[in-house]
Amino acid sequence: MFVINLPNKLTVLRVILIPFFVVFLIVPYFAEYGRYIAAAIFIVASLTDMLDGKIARKYNLVTNFGKFMDPLADKLLVCSAMICLIETGQLASWIVIVIIAREFIISGFRLVASDNGVVIAASYWGKFKTVFQMLMVIVLILDFPGAFFGTLGMIFTYAALILTIVSLIDYVVKNKDVLKEQK
Repeated sequence: MFVINLPNKLTVLRVILIPFFVVFLIVPYFAEYGRYIAAAIFIVASLTDMLDGKIARKYNLVTNFGKFMDPLADKLLVCSAMICLIETGQLASWIVIVIIAREFIISGFRLVASDNGVVIAASYWGKFKTVFQMLMVIVLILDFPGAFFGTLGMIFTYAALILTIVSLIDYVVKNKDVLKEQK
């Protein structure tokens, strides 16, 4: 059984917000204002990601449920957003495939490490990657007209892609011993 403390409630809220976000972003019924509602939902959900971890650490409310669900909720939120942005024609599928593939690889590393009693902590590269992915999603969803925002969206997209690759290399190099056979 898991503890329903405030950080865990925020994590669950993030997961609950995902279907609402998706509906407002891609259902044509909501037309243009749906994008703004979707952006607001995404921003709120992203802020809960930052907030739940800070609260959990500050007040010693870290739980196994939170350790499991928090990164999963983040991946669900960002991956859902990127897949929707493929649907809207704002993000190339190959970029999303690279980003999602990285998530699967890191999750695999963490699973193998966990079986060996090793915890792989999040790195700063991974945190930067997440921030840039979230900024990319927000700018692309808002889709303000003009060259400035188009360029900003492209910069965040390629920065997120580069940070995704750098953080993957960082995890693999730092944790390559996890894949060695135990004797």
